[in-house]
Amino acid sequence: MSYRIERVNQLIRQEISDLLLRQIKDPRLGNFLSVNAVETAADLKHAKVYVSCICTEEEKKEIISTLESASGYLHKELSKRIRMRYVPSLSFYWDNSIERASHIIDLIDRVSKPEEQV
Repeated sequence: MSYRIERVNQLIRQEISDLLLRQIKDPRLGNFLSVNAVETAADLKHAKVYVSCICTEEEKKEIISTLESASGYLHKELSKRIRMRYVPSLSFYWDNSIERASHIIDLIDRVSKPEEQV
């Protein structure tokens, strides 16, 4: 990945986080929504935004659908904040890295407990 795309990814992540924190007041999004990563295509036309939150499966689906419906507004606001020829279109995905890390920690704890008992 080129340095420019990394900078664009970081800038989009920061701006979307700020928009979600300060501009979007939708109660369906909850208070603890986190934008974990952004992956922009090489042509800078599309961006995948990975979000996470501690919530149930039903709430996850509702959050993603809410973000998808707000993607037009977020795109318009990004175009006001970011000086680029093309602001990428946004698509939102759930980031499971927090749940995977928690599962791995649980597995490590299970393996290490029998050693402590010896």
